[in-house]
Amino acid sequence: MIGVGTRYSDFTVASKTAFQNENVRFININVAEFDAYKHNALALIGDAEVTLDELGTALNGFQTDEDYRSRAANYNVQWDAEVQRIYDLEHGPIISQGEVIGVVNTLSHANDVMVCAAGSMPGDLHKLWRTRNPKGYHMEYGFSTMGYEIAGGLGIKMAAPERDVYVLVGDASYLMMNSEIVTAVQEGIKLIILVLDNHGYASIGGLSKSVGSDGFGTKYRYRSDSGQLDGDTLPLDLGLNAASLGAHLIRASNRDELASAMQEAQAYDGTVCISIEVDRSQRVPGYESWWDVAIAEVSDNPAVQDARANYETAKVKERYLL
Repeated sequence: MIGVGTRYSDFTVASKTAFQNENVRFININVAEFDAYKHNALALIGDAEVTLDELGTALNGFQTDEDYRSRAANYNVQWDAEVQRIYDLEHGPIISQGEVIGVVNTLSHANDVMVCAAGSMPGDLHKLWRTRNPKGYHMEYGFSTMGYEIAGGLGIKMAAPERDVYVLVGDASYLMMNSEIVTAVQEGIKLIILVLDNHGYASIGGLSKSVGSDGFGTKYRYRSDSGQLDGDTLPLDLGLNAASLGAHLIRASNRDELASAMQEAQAYDGTVCISIEVDRSQRVPGYESWWDVAIAEVSDNPAVQDARANYETAKVKERYLL
């Protein structure tokens, strides 16, 4: 494995379960010595471009064997087919988050920029977004920075005014910092903001369920007579909120309406908010990835007990390569 500029964070290595081949060895290119030595790697301390140029010269004429290249190409074809399956899911009556990503990816232009930061969407985009430009995929996911999206998109548009910037943001992250819409409108800076409303904190709610809880406090619901947050869904209208801050509001409720909204937003000369409800129960699979989130060892809850048993089974696959 040749790692270029990576910190090998917990997400990146699936909590140290991603590399199962007993013969795996690492070469890490990094300006940070600490990160270059991770996984007991051969550390190459230096600028990524310069180092890769030197490696390219040193490896001139070298090729991996045909079987390996064929296997990699086959995996690529299989994965592309899975991405297309999710793009074309036609889940209903409420559209899925994966389908929204597919419509935006398909109808945006190759030179455009996609921005996201927090929630379940970065993981979905990591799997599904077909990047067509080296600067077209902008993800701030090192610390799951809720609220970064609109402000980050504003900076990107100022740096590259000739490119459309699509800000993909979930409802919870939108509520953290939507105020920069005002700045965008004030300065006449165009952003295309897509607010995906699943009525709560779907990402942390899913994580909560995976450890045997029921996602307490992760849905926008009234507190009922039972004392729990299990009443009616709160009547939030984040699209109207964006409109009140000066954005041009376009609503969409299905694939066709979203496609039409994308075309209208591209033609509009100013900041746009496309508001669309998505189904929080329709998740893009995790496939073979795993995240080491500790689960209670002692509990009377059968769901927690089951989650703990699965956790102990999965944890065995962690490999500490020093």
